[in-house]
Amino acid sequence: MFENYKVFETKVAGRNLKVETGKYAQLANGSCLIRYGDTVLNVAVTASSKPREGIDFFPLSVDFEERLYSVGKIPGSFSKREGKPSEKAVLSSRVIDRPIRPLFPKEMRNDVSVVCTVLSVDEDCSPEITAMIGTSIALSISDIPWNGPISGVSVGYVDGKVVINPTDSQSKESKLSLTVASSKERVVMIEAAADRISDDIMYEAIICGHKFNQEIIDFINLITKEVGKEKFEFKSESFDEEVYNKIEEMLIDDIKLALYTNDKSERERRLKPLYERAHQMLDTIYPDSISQIDECIYKLQKKVVRKWLLEDQKRVDGRKMDQMRQLHAEVGILPRVHGSGMFTRGQTQVLTVATLGPISDQQTLDGIDSDISKRYMHHYNFPSYSVGETKPSRGPGRREIGHGALAEKALVPVLPSEDEFPYAIRLVSEVLSSNGSTSQASVCGSTLALMDAGVPIKEPVAGISCGLITEGDKWMTMIDIQGLEDFFGDMDFKVAGTLDGITAIQMDLKISGLTSEMIKEALEKTHIARNYIINEVMSKCIVSPRSELSRYAPKVLSTKISLDKIREVIGSGGKVVQKLSLDYDVKIDIHDDGKIFVMGVDTAKCKKVIDIINNIDKDLEVGTIYKGKVTRIMNFGAFVEIVPGKEGLCHISQLDNKRVEKVTDILNLGDEVLVKVVEIDSKGRINLSMKNIL
Repeated sequence: MFENYKVFETKVAGRNLKVETGKYAQLANGSCLIRYGDTVLNVAVTASSKPREGIDFFPLSVDFEERLYSVGKIPGSFSKREGKPSEKAVLSSRVIDRPIRPLFPKEMRNDVSVVCTVLSVDEDCSPEITAMIGTSIALSISDIPWNGPISGVSVGYVDGKVVINPTDSQSKESKLSLTVASSKERVVMIEAAADRISDDIMYEAIICGHKFNQEIIDFINLITKEVGKEKFEFKSESFDEEVYNKIEEMLIDDIKLALYTNDKSERERRLKPLYERAHQMLDTIYPDSISQIDECIYKLQKKVVRKWLLEDQKRVDGRKMDQMRQLHAEVGILPRVHGSGMFTRGQTQVLTVATLGPISDQQTLDGIDSDISKRYMHHYNFPSYSVGETKPSRGPGRREIGHGALAEKALVPVLPSEDEFPYAIRLVSEVLSSNGSTSQASVCGSTLALMDAGVPIKEPVAGISCGLITEGDKWMTMIDIQGLEDFFGDMDFKVAGTLDGITAIQMDLKISGLTSEMIKEALEKTHIARNYIINEVMSKCIVSPRSELSRYAPKVLSTKISLDKIREVIGSGGKVVQKLSLDYDVKIDIHDDGKIFVMGVDTAKCKKVIDIINNIDKDLEVGTIYKGKVTRIMNFGAFVEIVPGKEGLCHISQLDNKRVEKVTDILNLGDEVLVKVVEIDSKGRINLSMKNIL
């Protein structure tokens, strides 16, 4: 039945990698079922037979589809089925998209879709890495034009050694979580989270990953040689050289004058009449090429900017190659929030706001990952007004999710532990103005907001981006790229870190890859730049985290009680904990390990609740004096609650030194009194005395 069914096997980092073709998803242009250990994915790629009308870009979509049955879970949603992709799935899609996109022909306009469906998950074998390799195989054996293959591996750093595709237990001990994707000659994608790793160790890990990828690429080439299809012919976007040459002759000098400014709005204002002039003069001369006139002007701008950078060492805003734009840092901008910081780099401006909450406010994760919650969250918003556009907000897209995650992992290594700082932390970065490197500005703004909020971070973190221009064998890098250099350049190499170590990397490429020399230079330049930002800008704004939290921030106190006392603290039907929360206006989080967190705006009330909980934790001792509240009055005495959920009887004979006729002569309901425990009988009944204290 499956005449074309083939199986290919190899070992990757000591674990079996098995690829099956010709049996599953046979109507796709290319597909494979890939097994790495017990992780199994089906990867299918398809392409449209012809471009959609009016498409002037390459429409590629990559979907990493998590199935919760792959880890034996039923979805927690009301419908009990998977909904929109989780943030982890979106990030995995981006990690696969970035290395494969530059390798498609630049002139191609056919829709291409990549779908990676996770069928089974082995925690020791990353489904993201498996999906990347599966995508490379499916594209390579398909008839879709593509200049692959690529391969990807994850790299860890455990006990002073670089580890390829670390297991789940190794990943938890690793100081590095690095993904490296490579073609046969070059590195095509880098994504990293690190615990302040040095440049040298990061470089070593990247090169190790690149070298290991070559073995997998050889394996993919063997598969392609045996079952690969011939690539189909596609209609290439025709480009009218005559129109371009005419525009260059007409506008080259004016284009140069328009581009040379550090003001993005001014540049656009200068360019607008040039577009209008080109159409006025050329629409009637070249009626069949009207749609190409704007594209020709764009290409001319690109040519000018790249020539300035590569040959003249000149930037559009007059800066030197290693010179950053004007920088400004500010904290304490918003009076009622828990912490705020604004970081400005040229015309890029990001405001980050910090909010502190109880540990119970941490995010619950419902995905295929082993992580079930996180106490630190970073969200990034990119409104249309930040780039001078007008369009309604429709929630975060993949780019916003990716930039938020980058800033989030950049700050994780410097955050205090839950024991040191028992708060859930949320940061929101609002991009107020964008002209390049907003994600790295959000890293700087996040550090400022955390310090302003009084979060005791270990040290400040800054982020910076390095660009690249290549032409044949010639290449050069520049620091702190602005929007135009990003659009017309070949690389956006984002690095975040402290003075001594890297905490996060994200590299986007438009070319076929980087050499080791390019990577090394980018790491060196970003290190110098981020140290300058920390020492000369951020530290002059705020030197260290504030010693006290904002008056509007909730205060958290904690204690730990015996596990067998948790039930007593909660009380029957939650009566004890609910009453404490209501009486003292606090929120109480009780954990299974006996940790209890009490949160409220009034520190004194929080301390009182902690004292009460500690008293509940202690076993009552005969002879101990307690301050209790009268809860019931009987003819023979009064019941006094000495700790929540525990009350004893103070007999009428124990109310005073003299004879008492009626209990109400001494006590009323709700009175607070000092009592001594004089007896705890065999049934656990507590007898109290006021007379003994007198």
